[in-house]
Amino acid sequence: MASQGNRRITDVGTLKAFGHPLRMKLYRALYIARTATASQLADQVDEAVSLVSYHLRKLAAHGLIEEAEAQGRDGRERWWRPTSDGITYGRADFEGAPERVAVHQAVTRLLLDQRAELHRGYLDAQSAWSPEWNQAAFSGEYMASLTAAELKELDQELGAVLGRFKERGEAAAAAGDTEGREHVAVHLSGFPFRV
Repeated sequence: MASQGNRRITDVGTLKAFGHPLRMKLYRALYIARTATASQLADQVDEAVSLVSYHLRKLAAHGLIEEAEAQGRDGRERWWRPTSDGITYGRADFEGAPERVAVHQAVTRLLLDQRAELHRGYLDAQSAWSPEWNQAAFSGEYMASLTAAELKELDQELGAVLGRFKERGEAAAAAGDTEGREHVAVHLSGFPFRV
């Protein structure tokens, strides 16, 4: 990846560009693969290569992905990679205009839908996973009475823990230790609610 750390999206144009269902899936697939061609990604998302290429160019136009060094013998294919370790965005960056808030909400809802779809996919395919993986998988809901500052602190601490596990997995993969490793999604949300 070109730079380490997350890229914070603060402009509505980039958020709109990311907030397309296929682009979100392509970004996720590219993030997991680290580098890939439009053909490889098209196979993963079951779309035409020309459509995937178009959407990859849109992501690149907003600096979310970039061309990567060619791999393999076929120098004609374009390789892509993410420009950062991930993407973040927050409502505070889009307040002040109703249309900006609406874009933030729409993208966040779409991301939530895709996360739920990913989890449902695991649930539908549970019988194909080993007992070891099914016992390791988790889903929970935790409730606490916190202040806004405590919720922010919780987010930072959970992010640090997940970051350590991500680094451990990347180091192992770089060392060739891929036995028994699978892609794992951890979705966390912390938000206030009233009953």
